[in-house]
Amino acid sequence: MKQIVITVFIMLFAFNQVNAQKRDKVEYQQNWDKQKVFWGYYLGLNMKNYRISYKAEGDFINVTPAVGFDVGLIGDLRLHENLSLRLEPGLSSNTKELDFTYIPGGTKDSIRKVGATYLRVPLLLKFNTDRYNNIRPYVVGGVSYDYNFSSNEDNPDDNSDGEFRMKKSNFSYELGLGIDIYMPYFIFSPSIRGIFGINDELVRDNDPNSPWTGNVDHFTSRGIFLKLAFH
Repeated sequence: MKQIVITVFIMLFAFNQVNAQKRDKVEYQQNWDKQKVFWGYYLGLNMKNYRISYKAEGDFINVTPAVGFDVGLIGDLRLHENLSLRLEPGLSSNTKELDFTYIPGGTKDSIRKVGATYLRVPLLLKFNTDRYNNIRPYVVGGVSYDYNFSSNEDNPDDNSDGEFRMKKSNFSYELGLGIDIYMPYFIFSPSIRGIFGINDELVRDNDPNSPWTGNVDHFTSRGIFLKLAFH
């Protein structure tokens, strides 16, 4: 009985100490969430791939992605205590290697390196939970217009001349999870996003029976982005 009483006493004491620490914890940036509009910037990494569907079985393209880099600005309009409209224009670069496994003959015919730099303009809705001390988790989702600066869509040459062509203007949607961390002088907001292309991004070769593009039914981007935002 004595041991039980001592154990209960220790547990109550520890519980009271934890509550006291929570009450005494300093909350940073207490007026931040009262702002209607705020700005920021982000840096990040991406790993982009392609989702490819085919008209017939047998001809497949292996994609080897590489890590890319992202940088951009943030504009946030608070619509409600837990909801905001966000614009995140920025630049995203990435390189991928395509291996046309069914085409023999070496690098010139079977390998294409696709490097691209995009201007991405995502329009997103951000849903925050209520703030807990100095953290505030959130989910974010929306659509993006992506302009490919590296596009060779207007080039008359195609894969028979070594040119793998992609469209200039593309659309995607993204979903993500993140957390706002309230620091003494700024808000640090890491998040992870899934990016999913909507339209077909491939420019077909001039020959409808091209061994590179003839069997491709749909060709679109997808990827994972890690963003580190600062407000």
